[in-house]
Amino acid sequence: MPLLQVSDLTVCYSGEVTALRGVNLTLEAGESVAVVGESGSGKSTLAQALAGLVQPPDARGSVRLAGQELLGAPGETLRTLRWNSVALALQGSPFNPVVRVGEQVAEPLREHRGMDRRPARARAEELATEVLLEPALLDRYPHQLSVGQRRRAALAMVLTLDPELVVLDEPTSGLDPATTAGLVEAIRRLAAERGFALLVCTHTLPDAAKLAERAVVLYGGQVMEAGRSAVVLGDPVHPYTWALVNAYPLMSTTKDLRPIRGRPPDARDLPPGCPFHPRCTQADTVCTEREVTPAPSAGRDVACHFGGLQTLLSASEISKTFRARGEQVCAVRSVGLSLREGESVGVVGPSGSGKSTLARILAGHLAPDAGEIRLQGEPLPTSWGRGQRAMRRRIQLVMQDPWDALSPRLTVRDLVGEPLDIGGSDGREQRDTAVTTALEDVGLPGSGPFLDARSHELSGGQLQRVALARALVAQPKVLVADEPTSMLDASEQARLLVVLRDAQIQRGLGLVLVSHDLAAVRKVTDRIVVLEAGQVVEAGPSHRVATNPQSITGRRLLDAAPDLIADDPTAEPSHLTNDRSS
Repeated sequence: MPLLQVSDLTVCYSGEVTALRGVNLTLEAGESVAVVGESGSGKSTLAQALAGLVQPPDARGSVRLAGQELLGAPGETLRTLRWNSVALALQGSPFNPVVRVGEQVAEPLREHRGMDRRPARARAEELATEVLLEPALLDRYPHQLSVGQRRRAALAMVLTLDPELVVLDEPTSGLDPATTAGLVEAIRRLAAERGFALLVCTHTLPDAAKLAERAVVLYGGQVMEAGRSAVVLGDPVHPYTWALVNAYPLMSTTKDLRPIRGRPPDARDLPPGCPFHPRCTQADTVCTEREVTPAPSAGRDVACHFGGLQTLLSASEISKTFRARGEQVCAVRSVGLSLREGESVGVVGPSGSGKSTLARILAGHLAPDAGEIRLQGEPLPTSWGRGQRAMRRRIQLVMQDPWDALSPRLTVRDLVGEPLDIGGSDGREQRDTAVTTALEDVGLPGSGPFLDARSHELSGGQLQRVALARALVAQPKVLVADEPTSMLDASEQARLLVVLRDAQIQRGLGLVLVSHDLAAVRKVTDRIVVLEAGQVVEAGPSHRVATNPQSITGRRLLDAAPDLIADDPTAEPSHLTNDRSS
């Protein structure tokens, strides 16, 4: 029998606020689990339910601790179990502000074990020492301690009666990194020494990874993904978990922060079906109509109708050879590449490495000699026949030189609206609305004289954003951008990259960014593929490829990346020391 078994736990406060929906969770003796999610996901409610603080009629289902049912249990039974079997440290400060901290830490010993004040105080001092809290601080009132000191005192309190299960709700929120690291290490050490089971509710993902063997991801009161922490947080497959991990600031990443689009759900009015579908980039009709429960997928349990993140674009064994004047030039050789839902992949390499050829092949503008391109699981057609147009429009190419790509005879209005004209728009009014929206999304005027301007009247940055708006107006699922910033100054380059990132987030796009600029690519992409002579010589997470490349080409690109700090002529090249900072 598991130490803790939660079955179909649903909590609805006053019949209006649904905090938890059908949560299932097991915890063995001595095991550790982290419950993660955004604010309002139901973490604190779950923590309180495990200590019997949430009861029917607000709660239904089952919460069994060592075989004892907590929901509906008599008050005396709950009083006996608390502190002895399960101890909870609430979020914030759980202390009475008018009672000294030492008295509160010792209170469970006096109330449950009948200890006198003096031995109870002595035991409280021993516990304070164990959690690295100066015993003299026990004589102070809660407001006289720092946040970190109060957290350590709360940890000492939950350990007073050696419970089998310790539940910590946001134990490190608001603490500085040094204090957080010390507290996390103390919790890990005490769990190992005392052998208690640990359940940590936190929105701090690194703490979850360090403290718990397993991770459970909550959203809208439901479990979205659950499994080993290294798997769930290191390689998430649920769209919400993936977005949550990518929104977290880490020293190991080099790209800019990427918020989750939309807003968290209102517990008073949860959406039908999957609660994440209003913010999910791959949501379909089934997601809005049918509820979803966790099922095994990729070595963990995932609550997704599609089993997790889908592959948007895949290229396998792509080769292309050009023939000119009797010579053959192999531009791309057996290249493979994949792009998942909402992901951004950078393709880097020196001039002539085959980047632009690969970009045109990925977008369907150029047919490969060998290999296959699949878009959302279907082969990408190379013709523009009536039956293939809808699929072709789901992937758009932003070409390197907007002066060559855009007709000088057309106005901005016609340049952006032309894809709608070709595809057959619903009417003039809908066309003009779509053009306005696309222009405003890339930071350009959507009305007024600008719409009547022609390409020679625009700056390079404006023209490149017009080219981007032209691609976005077709409502693509995948965007392939070929050297979109190569002709721009630093300010316009930064502006365009921010526009690209925002468009990807808000529209749920997959992005393939082709460039020779490693410094720019690493700020936008999740993964980087390095090309040399038409072949993939390296591929991996952007932070690794951009800071510690393993290929000769990658090291050359890193050494050539822009840096405002003058080189030290006595220092060894970075590709020899491998210690160049990001």
